[in-house]
Amino acid sequence: MPDPPPTEADESTPPAWSVYLVRRGDGALYTGIATDVERRFAEHCEGRGAKALRGRGPLMLTTFTVAGDRSAAQRAESRIKRLPKAKKELLSRSRDKLTLFVKATLEEDTEGRAN
Repeated sequence: MPDPPPTEADESTPPAWSVYLVRRGDGALYTGIATDVERRFAEHCEGRGAKALRGRGPLMLTTFTVAGDRSAAQRAESRIKRLPKAKKELLSRSRDKLTLFVKATLEEDTEGRAN
């Protein structure tokens, strides 16, 4: 018997949020969050969205990873923004490193709330 046709996503399921890093034309890194990273990056490239990226092209999406819900993505974004440039550079070069960093950040936050 063939598989049933795919169904549309359940509207009650909240979208997954991602954390992403964009390199500006001057070499600086920008950190943001979105439910659709490709759409959001296209908006940045069109000059819409973050003022920190307007007129700072060419822009390059270096990496991104799923963080979970919006709150988790915002916590990870905030933590990344506080990192020294050298550590942000390491995260920008490896999706695996970014994923591990985000996961560790969220685990630390969870442990902190449990205590």
